[in-house]
Amino acid sequence: MTRGPALEDLRARLNPAQWEAVTHTDGPLLILAGAGSGKTRVLTYRIAYLIGAAGVSPREILAVTFTNKAAREMIRRVEALLGTDSAGVWIGTFHGICLRILRAHGHLLAVGPDFTIYDTDDQRRLAKAVVEEMGLDPRRVSPGKLLHRVGRWKDEGVPADRVPDEVEEDVREFYRRYQDRLREARAMDFGDLLLETLLLFEAHPDLADHYRRRFRHVLIDEFQDTNRVQYRLAVHLARLHGNLCVVGDDDQSIYAWRGADVRNILSFEEDFPGARVVKLEQNYRSTQAILDAAWSVVSRNRHRHPKRLWTDRNDGDPVVVHEARTEEEEAAWVADTIAELRRQGMPLGEIAVLYRVHALSRPLEEALLTRAIPYVVYGGLRFYDRKEVKDALAYLRLVLNPDDPMAFRRVVNVPPRGIGASTVAAVEELARREGLGLHRAAQEAVTGGRLRTRQARSLGTFLGLLDGWRRLLGTVPLRELLLRILEDSGYLESLPRLDPREARERRENLQELLNAAETFEREEGGDPKAFLDRAALVSDQDLGPDRAEVVTLMTLHAAKGLEYRVVFLTGLEEGVLPHQFSMWEDGEVEEERRLCYVGMTRAKDRLFLSRARIRTLYGRDGGIREPSRFLGDLPAGVFRRVEPEPASPWPPQQAPAPADAPPADGGRYIQPEPGAVAFRAGMRVRHPTYGPGRIVRVQGRGPATKLVVRFAGATRKLLAWMSDIEVAAEDL
Repeated sequence: MTRGPALEDLRARLNPAQWEAVTHTDGPLLILAGAGSGKTRVLTYRIAYLIGAAGVSPREILAVTFTNKAAREMIRRVEALLGTDSAGVWIGTFHGICLRILRAHGHLLAVGPDFTIYDTDDQRRLAKAVVEEMGLDPRRVSPGKLLHRVGRWKDEGVPADRVPDEVEEDVREFYRRYQDRLREARAMDFGDLLLETLLLFEAHPDLADHYRRRFRHVLIDEFQDTNRVQYRLAVHLARLHGNLCVVGDDDQSIYAWRGADVRNILSFEEDFPGARVVKLEQNYRSTQAILDAAWSVVSRNRHRHPKRLWTDRNDGDPVVVHEARTEEEEAAWVADTIAELRRQGMPLGEIAVLYRVHALSRPLEEALLTRAIPYVVYGGLRFYDRKEVKDALAYLRLVLNPDDPMAFRRVVNVPPRGIGASTVAAVEELARREGLGLHRAAQEAVTGGRLRTRQARSLGTFLGLLDGWRRLLGTVPLRELLLRILEDSGYLESLPRLDPREARERRENLQELLNAAETFEREEGGDPKAFLDRAALVSDQDLGPDRAEVVTLMTLHAAKGLEYRVVFLTGLEEGVLPHQFSMWEDGEVEEERRLCYVGMTRAKDRLFLSRARIRTLYGRDGGIREPSRFLGDLPAGVFRRVEPEPASPWPPQQAPAPADAPPADGGRYIQPEPGAVAFRAGMRVRHPTYGPGRIVRVQGRGPATKLVVRFAGATRKLLAWMSDIEVAAEDL
């Protein structure tokens, strides 16, 4: 293989720890790569080193990335280093690689090789249909919660027939039926792509051996974000040669809510005795002040690999901490500071405002709007989640898989063609009763006199359209096939009936879809199935925020992997960050701490932290909020406090308890007669549902009096005379 000129001075481009990670070729390797420590460079140089210096064939290397975007970038960099293409290297996400394996060996699967991939919306629709089929009360049994439990089992590698007996029968039955409906539709969801690959390896050891022999080196990026089934797949693939290299940072493990298991990286040395551990602690992104502030927060976690980032950059400006009275004042301060930075020449595209949940963006957006500062909220509707795009792709799915019930339901009457819900239900019932595929059942319903004449005619016309499009497969380019579908179905013609602006936006989105199909055909061939696969596996991280001349607003989870010269981290209050639902379990608090660390380490030059003493969230007055415990972790030397008026002591004191803290239950409480008590702040009260609390604010007078009461679990606003609230006898 030709060695690219860049490979000659490879060592000069790496620091000693990076060089050690790149050149370790035999045995398991754990690379602990702190934020901004150059892990992407290490991974790409390692692949290039294996091929160009260690004599490893490209086809013997498997590299797993967290996003498709990262995979494409890695391929580009490796080829630039080698001076040749990297043909043969498998680089992709876990889902993409498993999909490739399942497509190649689909004859061994119950659903066959041509299965459809159900996206999140398809999964929700199917879950709702299964709950209805089971006759469960949706007010008592949430399809979304059942679907979440099924997803977690798949993350753990537990198929429907291995769910423990102690689990409720309704839940086990839901999982079984959900999987049955997927098989009938010849479909898989995202969890199935991983789980079915693992089950395939377990059921066919010769197949697993084939891939073990092929891949001498397995590299996995973002290992802290892997779930248990991904971990088991990695062990399967690396078992023969033992050359498993994992890269990650336990301090940035923030996806437990979607199945990631930080134990995978924390226990790597126990699971792979003799593993080499290399720590990448030199940071190339942030100032030392930012790194010290971030370390002071995350180092309080007990379950972590000890490491501390450092940089050759100067100390930089201190981290700025601001305490506002309300969320509106906090937002005003953020917007005013951004306006000043803009006047000083800071590009708006280099500024990000981060928060724990999207609900916190409203006052920030209003403050930016009133100051004419352009912004974008990242994390909105993805391109492939827009209605018109999903409709067009559902048509294409139905052409490829005529038995796909989710695609059938979505487009059979879009635009309206006289095929109502009763017709769809009749077809699906016939399919289930006779054991027929959905397409065959629809044909039987049309020709067998099972529908009224008008319904049969409309459905027959639709089936005729599908058959016509199916005959075009392989004979016309992908873009032309999609355009024919949109025209023949009447979809494009139906758009002008919408609001003119909405119609224009939808038409532009469909044009962009046609452009995407044309590009896909030019670069990767025109296989419609592969085009649908790519659309299904595109993630938010693949798309990334628009770096135009606008401020970016986003959640902390969405910010992972990004960097900005200036970062504002807002809402640093107890109950917000850390989140109120994550404050009672040590493991959850540790993840909230890691989330704060991730947000802080997105900043390159300036980091601003802010909080509000009073915040209204989810339509409820939150009363007085305590500063986040993470602010209390900051050492005095790394921050400066910006405070326009006197406020609570700094850093926040952990004890004694604040004056408005809920009292322990005890003593005697009396329910007063209406109008007999002048409620005041500080009164101790007890509520039949929320337990003991303390009044922090009184609003209004007489029958309209409202009380803001701090209870142990939350702060509530109550109408005094309708709340059955009792007052401590000694406070009357």
